[in-house]
Amino acid sequence: MSELLTVEEHRARILATVTPTPTETVPLADAAGRTLAADVDARHDLPGDDNSSMDGFAVRFADVENADATSPVSLRVVADLPAGTSDDPAFGPGEAVRIMTGAPVPTAADTIVPFEDTAGGLTDSLGTVSVVRAPDATGAFIRRRGGDVRTGDVVLSAGERLGPYALAAAAAAGVDRLEVSRRPRVAVVSTGSELVTPGTPPGRGQTPDSNATLLASLVAEADAEVVLVTHVTDDAGTVDAVLARAAEADVVVFTGGVSAGAYEPVRQALSDRIAFVKVAMQPGKPQAFGALEDGRLVFGLPGNPVSVAVSFEVFVRPALLALQGRAAVDRRRARLVASESWRTPPGRRQYLPAAVDLVAGTVRPATAGGSGSHLAASLARAEAFAIVPAEVSAVAVGDPVDVMLIP
Repeated sequence: MSELLTVEEHRARILATVTPTPTETVPLADAAGRTLAADVDARHDLPGDDNSSMDGFAVRFADVENADATSPVSLRVVADLPAGTSDDPAFGPGEAVRIMTGAPVPTAADTIVPFEDTAGGLTDSLGTVSVVRAPDATGAFIRRRGGDVRTGDVVLSAGERLGPYALAAAAAAGVDRLEVSRRPRVAVVSTGSELVTPGTPPGRGQTPDSNATLLASLVAEADAEVVLVTHVTDDAGTVDAVLARAAEADVVVFTGGVSAGAYEPVRQALSDRIAFVKVAMQPGKPQAFGALEDGRLVFGLPGNPVSVAVSFEVFVRPALLALQGRAAVDRRRARLVASESWRTPPGRRQYLPAAVDLVAGTVRPATAGGSGSHLAASLARAEAFAIVPAEVSAVAVGDPVDVMLIP
């Protein structure tokens, strides 16, 4: 086997280890951000009746098909239908029913004339109405029963994320409870004796721990549950202690301590339990992953912040979504054109923090520092990661570049 794994090889090993979390049934109000575990079928037609898409008058097309401003048609208004009514008033030739948007269309009607196409509009809409513009055709402004979905149609498919639009669709389809996957429980552990709590002035050789904040936010954005956020020093004994604290977690993510240095607590504590590998990518070459005997998945990511962000997006996030049974586990991608030139590392796929202009269709490095893995503050300027193949040594202005779009 090559000393360096490809991104695809390491990712495939990870996803092959994933077993989806159990499912549970929750009320619609508690399902936001969850992953649907079973298809949702419509319990009724939607719309449930032929109904009006305009405020106006329910009429017979034959009565008004020749109406215009010079030859208006006068109709007697015999009933009034607000939205929510169950009335179905009868009416004959030369008559009309005033109707509001969403109200069921009377059986005797075949067309709606909007207020805008009458002489009096809403102000003069009871008693008689004068139609001054004929509808285009029979059925104008009528929403047909079942025009959206029919009873039994699949409204949402298993594996979908339940965002606001999906939840609204479920509610419209008559569903009040949904079968969803349990959120994966994740422990986030940053390692390094040099790390200090954010807000603490760093002394010589110290640096603020931004990885814990970064990872906790990324885990939550991936719809998983953060059950522990902690920091340990470069002492191998602290790793087993923190694993004991994270007993309820499905996934434990370490940052730092996975490389080949003298003080690598994750490698020292777990080298006989999970695999430590090198991946042909930049940043993020040193990686660790495996499943403990109790089934918990353990990730070991490099310690530099940009490496953490890239490693999470490429390996951890897809695993968290796969644990939830998500049908799509990858970020959206686009192919844009480079508006600036930059160098790339030889023999490794580059993930470059990038700024994009989707209107112009261009991408450029987010900072002058390029893909330097230590550029924690500069990550805030990234809107995407430009993905440059390992065989490409440089990107020139005008070159096509694939990008992974991030929030």
